[in-house]
Amino acid sequence: MSIIVYAESWEGKFRKSTYEAVSYAKNISEILKQEVKSISVGDVPEKELKKLGIYGSSSVESYPNISKSDGKSVAEIIKEHAQDSKFIVFSNTFNAKSIAPRVSAKLKAGIITNIISNLENNNEPVFKRQSFSSKAIEAVKLNTNQGVLSIAPNSFELSEKQLDCKISVNQKTTESDLNITGKDINKGKISLSEAEVIVSAGRGLKGPENWNMIEELADILGAATACSKPVSDIGWRPHSEHVGQTGKAVAPNLYIAIGISGAIQHLAGVNSSKVMVAINTDPEAPFFKAADYGVVGDAFEVVPKLIEEIKSLRNN
Repeated sequence: MSIIVYAESWEGKFRKSTYEAVSYAKNISEILKQEVKSISVGDVPEKELKKLGIYGSSSVESYPNISKSDGKSVAEIIKEHAQDSKFIVFSNTFNAKSIAPRVSAKLKAGIITNIISNLENNNEPVFKRQSFSSKAIEAVKLNTNQGVLSIAPNSFELSEKQLDCKISVNQKTTESDLNITGKDINKGKISLSEAEVIVSAGRGLKGPENWNMIEELADILGAATACSKPVSDIGWRPHSEHVGQTGKAVAPNLYIAIGISGAIQHLAGVNSSKVMVAINTDPEAPFFKAADYGVVGDAFEVVPKLIEEIKSLRNN
C-alpha cells in the first residue's frame, strides 16, 4: 500500500505546489508506515521526475502521452493506482481542482479541500481546513475508507527526504473527447499561486502608464505582480493578474496592496497571506482593518521612496 500523489507539471517542470503535495504525503506515510507513489502525466524528463524523491516520493509512474488537460483520463489513471490507498493527495491548482472531485467520485472516497493541518491520528482522521474565504477554520473528520486530500497553498514547509526515486514510464494512450486548439502561456513571470511575495495595485494608480514603479518594486523583491478586479476589467492589466474572490486566491508570505481600497471580494482572495501591507491615501480604506501594516500616503510618493530604501539596504 502507498499514499498516492498527483504530481502536476508545467511545460515539463514541477513547481513548489507539487513538492508541497509530495512532502505532505510523505509526512502522512511516516505515520501509516507506507511509501509515497507519485503519478505524473505529460512529457516530463527523467531528471525532473527524480526531483520528487528529494521530497519523499519512493516511486513515480509517468504517463508522457497523457495530457493533464484530459481530466477524465487522468482521474481514471489515478483511480487505477489508488485502489488500496488510504489517501490521495493533490495540490490546490486549477487543474488539480478539476481532477480531485472525479477521483473522489470514482473511488467513493470523501474529499477534503484547503487543508492546513497534518494528519495527527490515523484512528481519528481529522483535518483542519480553511473555510468562508479563509476567515474560519473547521475541523473535518473523514468517514470513508479512502480520502482525497487537497492542501492549501503555502501552508506547509517543504521537508527534504532525499530518497532514491524509482521511475516507471507507461506509454499508455487514450482517446479523448477533448480537443486542444491552442495555448496561451504566460512565460517569464512568477506564478501568483507559487509566489512568496506579491505586489498588487488598484485604481489608485490612476492608469496603466503608472505601473512601472509597481513592476520595479516587484523586481527588486523577487515578487509577482497582481491587481484588483476593476483594474483588470478596464484593461489596465491582464486578467491573469486579477486576485480576489472571482479571480485567483493567493497565499504569499507577503502581500503588498497599493492603491486598493479593500473590498470584501478582494480580501476574500488574499486573506490567507501571512503578512499584508496596505498603502492608501484614504485612512478609512477597509484594507487597513485587515492589514498587518499600513501606510497612509500617496503611492506616487511612498513607493519610489520604498524602492530607494530597499536598494540602499541591499547595497550596504
